Amino acid sequence: MTQLTYKVLIADDEERIRKLIRMYMELEQAIVEETDNGEQALMMAIDTDYDLIIMDWLMPGLSGLEVCQMLKSIKNTPIILLTARSDEADRILGFQAGADDYVCKPFSPRELLLRAKAILKRTIPEQFWIPAPIPSGQIVFTNLIIDHHARRVLVEGEEIYLTLKEYELLRYFSLHIGKICTRELLLMEIWNYEEYGDHRTVDTHVKRLRDKMHKVSPTAASMIRTVWGTGYRMDDIT
Repeated sequence: MTQLTYKVLIADDEERIRKLIRMYMELEQAIVEETDNGEQALMMAIDTDYDLIIMDWLMPGLSGLEVCQMLKSIKNTPIILLTARSDEADRILGFQAGADDYVCKPFSPRELLLRAKAILKRTIPEQFWIPAPIPSGQIVFTNLIIDHHARRVLVEGEEIYLTLKEYELLRYFSLHIGKICTRELLLMEIWNYEEYGDHRTVDTHVKRLRDKMHKVSPTAASMIRTVWGTGYRMDDIT
């Protein structure tokens, strides 16, 4: 299931963690707001009806556990607690404070996303959800066809031969048309890195992919645009 829109609050004093979670949630069409401290998290959560809060246990000022206890006495917003505390006693303490789920650091962002979606599916009325589109075997643009079943790529009708990673990059771009794909996100999605790796890995593969497309069609190659300082975005050229 895919929801049209939902609002998520991320509260963590580590900017890197907030950025990582935001990337994954925004790919699922979430409207994301964030803060780096417990006091502001509590005020934002009281003032705004979030569909989900993802919150670190240890933050400056009020802890995530304290925010959870205070907020749950006022409203029943679903909360996922993030923490390095993995003991059973700590997990029980988190659930007793009202947390709906508990994820230990370091965590897999994909697992966190699945847990978040499971909570949203339980707590948001069914009429606000729509079926996720079933991906077609082919992704077709004006001068580019990606045939996933055959793992073939045609540029201006001519087949180009890509390595596995080049193909996965192109397909990922095409499934997220018009969206910025950061280098960190691509490292995780294509190379399965859970922590940030060498950005040059991404840049090198994108350059090779563009070069192969450019030999057949400079226009097709220009669909993959560099977003300076961030990553890449694929735009359909009509």
